[in-house]
Amino acid sequence: MSEAGITTPTADTAKLRAMTLGALGVVYGDIGTSPLYTLRECFTQSGLAVEHDTVLGVLSLIFWALMLVVTVKYVTFVMRADNQGEGGILALTALALRGMRPGHRRTVAVMGIGIAGAALFYGDCIITPAISVLSAVEGLNVATPVFEHWVLPITLVILVLLFVVQRYGTARVGALFGPIIALWFIVLGVLGAIQIAQEPRVLQALLPTHALRTLEEHGGLGFVLLGAVVLAVTGGEALYADMGHFGRRPIRIAWYGLVLPGLLLNYFGQGALLLADPAAIENPFFHLAPSWGQLPLVLLATAATVIASQAVISGAFSMTRQAIHLRYLPRMEIRHTSAHEIGQIYLPAVNWLLLAGVVILVLGFKTSSNLAAAYGIAVTGTMVATTLLAYKVARRLGKWTLWQAGLALAGFLTIDVAFFGANLLKVVEGGWFPLLVAAAVFTLIMTWRRGRAELRDKLQEAGMPLDALLGRMKGGGTIQRVPGTAVFLTSSPRGLPPSLLHNLKHNKVLHERVVLMTVEIEDVPTIPSARRFELTPHPAGFFRLIMHYGFIDEPNVPAALNERRIPGLPFDPMDTTYFVSRETLIPTRRTGLPRWQEVVFIALSKMSASASEYFCIPPGRVVELGMQIEI
Repeated sequence: MSEAGITTPTADTAKLRAMTLGALGVVYGDIGTSPLYTLRECFTQSGLAVEHDTVLGVLSLIFWALMLVVTVKYVTFVMRADNQGEGGILALTALALRGMRPGHRRTVAVMGIGIAGAALFYGDCIITPAISVLSAVEGLNVATPVFEHWVLPITLVILVLLFVVQRYGTARVGALFGPIIALWFIVLGVLGAIQIAQEPRVLQALLPTHALRTLEEHGGLGFVLLGAVVLAVTGGEALYADMGHFGRRPIRIAWYGLVLPGLLLNYFGQGALLLADPAAIENPFFHLAPSWGQLPLVLLATAATVIASQAVISGAFSMTRQAIHLRYLPRMEIRHTSAHEIGQIYLPAVNWLLLAGVVILVLGFKTSSNLAAAYGIAVTGTMVATTLLAYKVARRLGKWTLWQAGLALAGFLTIDVAFFGANLLKVVEGGWFPLLVAAAVFTLIMTWRRGRAELRDKLQEAGMPLDALLGRMKGGGTIQRVPGTAVFLTSSPRGLPPSLLHNLKHNKVLHERVVLMTVEIEDVPTIPSARRFELTPHPAGFFRLIMHYGFIDEPNVPAALNERRIPGLPFDPMDTTYFVSRETLIPTRRTGLPRWQEVVFIALSKMSASASEYFCIPPGRVVELGMQIEI
């Protein structure tokens, strides 16, 4: 029993269980499907023979990668660097930039690292659905040769359906994610434990000496092997990225209680199988199951990979929304697919671009083994960026001493750089694809930011100070005033917006109340409603209003104005008109932008959603005023 406003221990326990189960479905789908292909690729990519010493060496490398990268780095250290409870590369970048001087070289460097990490994340978002679903469907070849020529068509049908249903949201099927992934990890553990019981000598791989000996004895092949071992920790970044949705404790409970044991048992079970039957390297995961259980295992694996892909797609939507709010990308259409969960969003442009990339990958690479060569670079690159930003946060905001932060940086960066360097060897074989995607995204982001800065300078040059207009009105200038409230949206909290000057020039009137509104997105996830408004009154019915939002908040301007009345500034929704400017950009050779960047920036501006849509302003209350600007 619990009274209103009082949370009982039973209620706390039930909530923790629900959050832990939810974390299983969303956070661990990616890393949970890695056993489908990791051990096979370790031998396929490195060319090592499947024998006693190499099997133990590879297993030892996988074990210590999971322990050092995921358990120690992410679960223990990185998850402590939260931005008001939020995680992820952009949240960490905003945290690292806090208090730094705009335009300073260090500021630019930190921002560049964060944007590079975010850009690499999009490459991961394209590869994960492709390799996960393809590797699961390939299990049909183990169950029966009948489906040998149907693997690619079935994979493409599943992936296309997955992206098509995104518009309807995942609220209903999302409730099944946690139980299915929980069953998946239980099955992983059981299959592995059965094999370990038959070959217990495989547990010798827990000793780090086997990992070190393998790297030492095989030299160059050992370094190549690291590029495949990293497949075991892909998805580790999700622990940090999804921290805001579930919190540290549920994610850690799920990791230690089910995910890590299930993964280790399965990897060691595959190793035990290879010790007994080296020929099983063809597909050691599906050979773990008896013949009668292989087809059900394919179905369960397919469901798990679809869930892992869904989590990555949702992550791409959330990342893009954060990037838009932080002004790293132009405004895009954002649809809310749930009336109750703000995180349930759908971005059509991102969805179809991801689908196009995934289809191209599947048709181009054809097998999960070929795709594995492309996997890893994006993940390890993001890991390097996370380590560098976490060091900055630890030193600046965490109050870590130089030797503490430096020791952690040296340890984690050594591992990350080793994995990243090993994956660079696979650039020709397929690693070029995520690098190409990341380079394209990075270029778009930097072009957009630089172009917006040039445009802002142009608008400020053509603008007029508010005091000049007030002085003109006070000096006897005749400007007709009409009833109602006019809200002029402007990106600058200084001067008069172009939309007001154009309205005054063409319509020759001003409303009795004129609000110059600027929406500022802060470097924190959320802003409480009590701190939403910053109002400065001016003579002649003018007001300067700054609305503050966090980078995961929904900037719904009319809803915020209706929800909380501002003293001294009455808002009647039916008596308020919003004015926004729509710029038509004309390329010139007189700006600091290179010609190709001008073309890209203008194209991005044309695709950008209008401010009225972005701020959720009803179309019937908006007046858009067009203007041409040379840039």
